[in-house]
Amino acid sequence: MLMGEGVEWGLHCCLALAWLEDQAPIPTGRLAEIFELPPVYLKKRLQPLVRAGVLASVPGARGGYRLARAPEDVTLMDVVAAVEGTTEAFRCTEIRRRGAGVEAAAGEFARPCGIAGAMRRAELAWRRELASQTLADLLAASPAGAPGRVRRFHERLGG
Repeated sequence: MLMGEGVEWGLHCCLALAWLEDQAPIPTGRLAEIFELPPVYLKKRLQPLVRAGVLASVPGARGGYRLARAPEDVTLMDVVAAVEGTTEAFRCTEIRRRGAGVEAAAGEFARPCGIAGAMRRAELAWRRELASQTLADLLAASPAGAPGRVRRFHERLGG
């Protein structure tokens, strides 16, 4: 399973927005500066989080982003699904029915392929694990100095 860097960016931005909640909304450019990311690209990465209801976008000169829900109500799976989509990682194309499989008895393929079953179980376990963890869990596990560091950096930028 390969996830794009948009997942990492989205999760880190969510944490920063939680730490800066009292100063929200935070402009895209400010979030981008906190992590030295390209603002235009970051904005594109945050839009799916807005559509998924993870973030809220506030328009206007004093606009920006804020969390749309409390950190304990946003799972890591919410962020991954918003950024990467919900398509299953493995799609069985039944290649076992080709080549030598053409000669198989009619009932041999009545049950799902063992490979497809194993891949599905693995993906479900992965999704359950991400769904069991929230932004609040990540906030609690963050280094003690991280919130203050982000707040100080934001203030130096004029926040």
